[in-house]
Amino acid sequence: MSPSVPREIRYLVRERAQNRCEYCRMAQAIQGATFHVEHIVPQRKGGKTVPENLALACPSCNFHKSDHTKSEDPETGQVVPLFRPRRDEWEEHFRFEGLKIVGVTSEGRATVRLLNFNSERRLLIRSIEQSLWE
Repeated sequence: MSPSVPREIRYLVRERAQNRCEYCRMAQAIQGATFHVEHIVPQRKGGKTVPENLALACPSCNFHKSDHTKSEDPETGQVVPLFRPRRDEWEEHFRFEGLKIVGVTSEGRATVRLLNFNSERRLLIRSIEQSLWE
């Protein structure tokens, strides 16, 4: 959680995201860690601390994203923009195949790869989360 983000804006971001990571869609309730309000376009790259540039991110997504705004699409090798929660619709860039998240666009594939959406730990957490809602 960024101390530079005012409390009322952090609250708005958490409510808007329904306490789920806006990248990998994990629920904070079963993570055991506090999710971060992160700058989609990092401050170092001119991103502002305004709701339109902030997203709720689990620690893993936030760590892997770091200050990246682009990454390589593993299918085409082209450098493309990453998924941006305020601009893009999640369902247009990703789909679930069982517990795995698959990118269906260049931006989706680059984001899945860079943010390591399908690590063993995340697959385990998704299986636990799925069993809680069955």
